[in-house]
Amino acid sequence: MDSQRQEPQSTLLRAFALLETVADADRPLTGAELVTMLNLPKPTVHRLARQLEQEGLLQRELGGKRYVPGHRLRRMALRVLASSAVSAPRRAILQALSDELGETCNLTVRDGNQLVYFDRVEANWPVRIQLPPGSRLPLHCTASGKLFLAQMPEARRRALLRAAPLESYTENTITDPDRLEEALGRIAQEGVSTDNEEFIAGMVAVAVPVYDAAGQPCATLAVHALTVRRPLHELRRHIPALRRAAAALTRALEADTGYEAVT
Repeated sequence: MDSQRQEPQSTLLRAFALLETVADADRPLTGAELVTMLNLPKPTVHRLARQLEQEGLLQRELGGKRYVPGHRLRRMALRVLASSAVSAPRRAILQALSDELGETCNLTVRDGNQLVYFDRVEANWPVRIQLPPGSRLPLHCTASGKLFLAQMPEARRRALLRAAPLESYTENTITDPDRLEEALGRIAQEGVSTDNEEFIAGMVAVAVPVYDAAGQPCATLAVHALTVRRPLHELRRHIPALRRAAAALTRALEADTGYEAVT
């Protein structure tokens, strides 16, 4: 991300530039930082930020000084991702992967302290677990959720994990923050995350990151299966196929945005 943007001329473009700057940042931003990064007068930035906050497009952290994307902006981003106008190549990649693996495959993004399914292709099995697009799942006990946690800055991740007790969903759910930190360290090193019946008893999953055109992780690609059909060690054999599909999704994102992917 550029440390300073060229000053936009219209109020609309200035507001959009402010939203884009906050969305691009890897941490919450103060008003003073936005003034510097946008190269705009301080009163202008504060006025725009206040208006965007009133509309739910921005929100401030509990301390009241730093801005993050608001609930309305996050919902809008998810609707854009799910839009049929932009999802055809993504859907084709996901369908091809599901056909190759013979299991259900999904794409997820993180929204705050939850995981959101925004696309999914079901395998044609009589017994399936119903998690339709739009489903919200916890981070600490899902393959994709743990991958997002492993990619977060350490201080932010530790604060999130200690903000509330980690709920137990099965006997395999890791509810101790220190044990979970150890697991997340291994995930960060390998670049692959698994769910060994930690969210739903009898279900396992494997997830890999999907990168945007700037080379930043923006989503996860996962496959899951029932253990009666395929145990976790067998599902892990599909990691190369998952990584190939994730690379294809990155190229599709590159084509959508017009930016050259960073390799």
